[in-house]
Amino acid sequence: MSVGTPSDPLKFAYWVPNVSGGLVTSGIEQRTDWNWDYNRETAIAAENSGFEYALSQVRYMASYSAEYQHESTSLSLAIMMATERLKVMAAVHPGMWHPGVFANFGATADHLTGGRFATNVVSGWFKGEFTAFGEPWLEHDERYRRTEEFIACLKGIWEQDNFEFKGDFYRFHDYSLKPKPLNTPERPHPEIFQGGNSTAAQKMAGRVSDWYFSNGKDFDGVTEQLDVINAEAAAHDRSVRFGLNGFMIVRDTETEARDTLREIVDKANVEQVQGFRDAVQQAGKSASDGKGMWAESSFEDLVQYNDGFKSQLIGTAEQVADRVIEYKKLGVDLNLLCFLHVKEEIEQFGEKVLPIIREKEAELAERPLAAQA
Repeated sequence: MSVGTPSDPLKFAYWVPNVSGGLVTSGIEQRTDWNWDYNRETAIAAENSGFEYALSQVRYMASYSAEYQHESTSLSLAIMMATERLKVMAAVHPGMWHPGVFANFGATADHLTGGRFATNVVSGWFKGEFTAFGEPWLEHDERYRRTEEFIACLKGIWEQDNFEFKGDFYRFHDYSLKPKPLNTPERPHPEIFQGGNSTAAQKMAGRVSDWYFSNGKDFDGVTEQLDVINAEAAAHDRSVRFGLNGFMIVRDTETEARDTLREIVDKANVEQVQGFRDAVQQAGKSASDGKGMWAESSFEDLVQYNDGFKSQLIGTAEQVADRVIEYKKLGVDLNLLCFLHVKEEIEQFGEKVLPIIREKEAELAERPLAAQA
């Protein structure tokens, strides 16, 4: 089992609310908006509260609780232009974008932002978006094969001149992109994130991605995924960093935090959650081993549409910080956080939770490795 490096500080990212409806499919009040002014203010607050990354969502049409949506790549660039340090992962779907076009966009965005462009490559779960565009909907493992080629092409284009590639989905002949992104030995190309809970997704991450994103998981779930990813990465003489999704509810008492969670679930939009459940569980169960995204998610889990409640970042600031540290000890490098009231709870995190986490990290670094297990 992989153990996190005590001296390497945890990184934090937040979900950009670039789609309407907030980050839970519930009628509870969410003091969150999807408009540009709110997103700009939230991004500035985030980088001033200790967040290094933001992740823009990708939706191409109204679906379930997201009636309206700002396009991921353009909003990601706008957020980076409005901030000074924040790195933004622009989510992108192979099949909707050609890797050569996206590589060109990413290189330009990287220059405009001083090397802060990143991407989250999404294999796709929403069949309706593809069929609405008249695009073919591939079977689960085929979608991941296409994604692996997409990522290989991005890396090749960003790092090489006269790029050649002959795959089942993409072909390149003597292609050179100039200018390249602002590559360095430490970052030979913009960081590539990738999610998906299936074995196919985890093994693909081990072969080609820089970061693997997990949906919400408990300790056992994180350990199981890390074992698969790290073994595959080691077989290819690589290492992959691990990011974990979590919905954070911090209140003065644990009872208050649990009551908030219960209210979110009690006020869930049942029709929308069930519709989402039908779509995504079909997608997950269609994996060759039946272990894909959301395959085992309950109704309550899906009220937060990336299983964020499963990570149990719920309680007082001290309790949540303790749980974050326990995940770090397992091998989590980054926490991808979502909130009920995004901007104000991002600020609350920076004021009340992050200082405790940093204190506990310092204590962890001072302890012998044997005592950390």
